[in-house]
Amino acid sequence: MTDDKADDLSPIAPLRQPIFRMLWLTWLMANLCMWMNDVAAAWMMASISTTAIWVALVQTAATLPMFVLGLPSGALADSLDRKRYFLVTQLWVAVVAVLLSLTILLGWVSPPLLLALTFANGIGLAMRWPVFAAIVPEIVSRPQLPAALALNGVSMNISRIVGPLVAGALIASVGTVWVFLLNAVLSLAAAIVISRWQREHRVHPLGRERLGPAMRVGLQYVMQSQHLKGVLLRIFIFFFHSTAVMALLPLLAKGMQGGDASTFTALLACMGMGAITSAVFLPRLRKRYTRDGLVLRGAVVQALSMAAMSQAHQLWVAAPAMFVGGAAWITTANTLSVSIQLGLPDWVRARGMSIYQMALMGGSAVGAAVWGQVATWMTVQHSLVTAAVMGAAAMLAVSRWMPDAGLADDLSPKRTVPAPSNLKAPGRGHVMVMIEYRIDPARAAEFRQLMLGDGRRSRLRNGALSWELLHDIHHPERFVEMIVDESWTDHLRRFDRATAADATLKDKRRSFQQGDEPPLITKMLMETTVGTASSA
Repeated sequence: MTDDKADDLSPIAPLRQPIFRMLWLTWLMANLCMWMNDVAAAWMMASISTTAIWVALVQTAATLPMFVLGLPSGALADSLDRKRYFLVTQLWVAVVAVLLSLTILLGWVSPPLLLALTFANGIGLAMRWPVFAAIVPEIVSRPQLPAALALNGVSMNISRIVGPLVAGALIASVGTVWVFLLNAVLSLAAAIVISRWQREHRVHPLGRERLGPAMRVGLQYVMQSQHLKGVLLRIFIFFFHSTAVMALLPLLAKGMQGGDASTFTALLACMGMGAITSAVFLPRLRKRYTRDGLVLRGAVVQALSMAAMSQAHQLWVAAPAMFVGGAAWITTANTLSVSIQLGLPDWVRARGMSIYQMALMGGSAVGAAVWGQVATWMTVQHSLVTAAVMGAAAMLAVSRWMPDAGLADDLSPKRTVPAPSNLKAPGRGHVMVMIEYRIDPARAAEFRQLMLGDGRRSRLRNGALSWELLHDIHHPERFVEMIVDESWTDHLRRFDRATAADATLKDKRRSFQQGDEPPLITKMLMETTVGTASSA
């Protein structure tokens, strides 16, 4: 490997690209706003209510929108102009920050209203994250993607340090309202930076996908991938348990000797410092351990740090525990984030990342409520210990019962057959494609296994509404593959979604065909569905 190549793959290589550097700084400002908002909202709730469930629900309100709106936002980000969409999300967050400021200034703040506005802020975050996640692979090469995602983690954790410090200083000196006002200013600044990005949006010849089918296809793609399902299960388990320490951190800070807002801020800063430190060692760790090995170790270390936090009554004991927990947190999250990014082609990337976000934030939202309720019934300490033990045990179980098989498919775009020249729909209704194969009966079992496995998954991943394999009773050599698309336009889209892996699979299917003639392909409009399908 030459020095230039080594330099290109260095941890900071993506920052040498002006576009990535600009978007990275924008992401940093956006994350600063997020952390300042979370700190201010959590501390305000702890100030107006001492009930554990109310405090924990702040975390739920902040993350639940990302679970509820994750898939729609991903579908929109895959079909709309990503620059404009990103810009709108920043303006939304700025408006919510202004509303939070007015609520406090007018003295209207209450636990339910604070949760409602925190939820509204979460809507902006839910719409913003998938589009940013989809933009990153656009502007960096595939070999640099792990470094780019690690740098995004560094951005998140710089903001995890600076955001709480700034928020804590403002809360202690001039009041919480100034935190939200600063959020509004920074969000507007980020919007201005995004507006200066010279990105050309390419309009697809087939037009924009309708929201409903786009969501279905995104979910279908993930559900047909064993690799992606394994990542989603792990991220849900990790955040469901690890969020306990974040949800209950205000109460932990207040319960420490001399605990106040500065204690809370210091603990968050320690966690961020641990995460940044870990990012430096991630390339080395990825070479040393498999994905499962790194994720399992990260989850266990994070669980141990959480158990230590349950027994820490002084800052000097809690600070190292939060530092180690932050390092384990970013190690696990970054490893899973890289894994899912590499398992998604570009056409469905935002939808896939939005489903990843739903698993992550859904785990956080449900976990915060669950561990908050456990703390209400018992104690904060009992809640943390229980979450730590269950989290480590659950990750060990999933690593054993659903081991990582690795990503073997080449997802680079590669058209397998020419697309039909007729872009105009022949009529409204579902489209049925029938592919007739002539197979040696002695090889029928092998052919059937291929078609019912990889063959079926490939068709459904690329958007088919349904798939069946038919076998002629009277002519055992005759098999018919039946693919149903929602409309003619959706049928055409499948040609653009083919990958190198699909091309390899096509060659495997064709290798079973007897004779020199290719399989016979017939396409029909399903007249019985004319009233239920759209041609667009």
